[in-house]
Amino acid sequence: MTKRCQDQSPGIYQASTRHPPGIHQASTRHPPGIHQASTRHLPDSHQAREPYIPFRHPHFFNQLSCGLDLVSLAGEWVTATANTNMFTYEIAPVFILMEQVVLQKMRQIIGFPQGDSILAPGGAISNLYAVLCARHKMFPDCKTKGMKAMPQLVFFTSEQSHYSMLGAGAVMGIGTENVVEVKCDMRGRMLPEELEKAVLRARGEGKTPFFVNCTAGSTVAGAFDPILPVSDICRKYKLWLHVDAAWGGGLLLSKKYRYKFEGLERADSVTWNPHKLMSALLQCSTVHFKEDGLLISCNQMSADYLFQQDKHYDVTYDTGDKVIQCGRHNDIFKVWLMWRGKGMDGYNNQMNHLMGMMEYQVKRMKEEGEKFHLLIDPPECVNVCFWYVPERLRGKAKDKHWQEELGKITAKLKGRMMDKGRMMIGYQPLGEWPNFFRSIVSNPAVCKDDVDYMLAELDRLGHDL
Repeated sequence: MTKRCQDQSPGIYQASTRHPPGIHQASTRHPPGIHQASTRHLPDSHQAREPYIPFRHPHFFNQLSCGLDLVSLAGEWVTATANTNMFTYEIAPVFILMEQVVLQKMRQIIGFPQGDSILAPGGAISNLYAVLCARHKMFPDCKTKGMKAMPQLVFFTSEQSHYSMLGAGAVMGIGTENVVEVKCDMRGRMLPEELEKAVLRARGEGKTPFFVNCTAGSTVAGAFDPILPVSDICRKYKLWLHVDAAWGGGLLLSKKYRYKFEGLERADSVTWNPHKLMSALLQCSTVHFKEDGLLISCNQMSADYLFQQDKHYDVTYDTGDKVIQCGRHNDIFKVWLMWRGKGMDGYNNQMNHLMGMMEYQVKRMKEEGEKFHLLIDPPECVNVCFWYVPERLRGKAKDKHWQEELGKITAKLKGRMMDKGRMMIGYQPLGEWPNFFRSIVSNPAVCKDDVDYMLAELDRLGHDL
């Protein structure tokens, strides 16, 4: 089964793309009332993966998390075998120490000489921790007294940021109406002057601004908000600055592309997901704080059956009271093992390769004449946003009607793509743009031949639409 998961030949990629009812009928048997022979387990395991376009294949350009790193996979196997929780040092001593070493290294790369960090179940939760700690820093009484201890809070994020910011506003009781989405430029970057206007507008309405989220690699456009000028505004109005680098954070490991994070060291917190550009297996997200002690102060509940203060070792190694969850999965070993294998030079090369493949794709698209229309040129990350233009629309006026037609064609072409099962690219609308394709190159196995295949397959499937 593992060998088949690594097979990158075209034949293995012809996965079934049956619709939900068919898959449900074939694949979701109820657990049996009596014991079944273990000889059934392997066929069942094979069947469980059959209906899926495999995300590890280099023709999978659909999501931000792609590929299958074998060293990370080996780490996950060891993790599953150990099957230990991560809330106290006494039950996971080596893994707790690995967390400290890796997270300290990541903070140094960010530009935080001190501080604290934690692994979280996904970037949305990492971002939630940032907003929680920012509120706790400004209004510590909220932890015990609740919302009545605060005025009406408001925070700010770009209109193209991840939806987890709205989720944080809802979960924390601040309200989605008080999560202000700031206008962006045509490349998807937050406009600092619009941010300042929004801050002043909120203050004029009697609300209390306290937090700004700056995106470093937006989900759709791959845009990098300008951290330095945004940080100036945050300092001017005494606002917490968080940088959501869940997607783009891997480029911090590239000497060539690190410039995109100018001013990152001025942030108060940073989200960075190794399960994206760094190729760690899902899930693996980190959040980092410049100030040490905030995580524990914000989230500590002091359960005396876990976090006794008179243990015979230094209890600061018990990380479980820093987080809102109790049970915490071991997400560190696969990253530690993978980083040990690649080293800083290896990751520098990996990031440069991914960006290089994106640049090659853009170059090839331009060479194809009117078959492709780039919406953002050049891209800022490995996201390439484009329309495929079928024969009947080439050479036509690029007006609103033309765009609307391409939006309809995009959805139809994705349907043909899914029916064939040999490639996958995501699509979505954005602002005034109707549906368009957004291809992602985050699998280190992608090479020029795969990019060429993608463009040829799009034309083969869509030329007559």
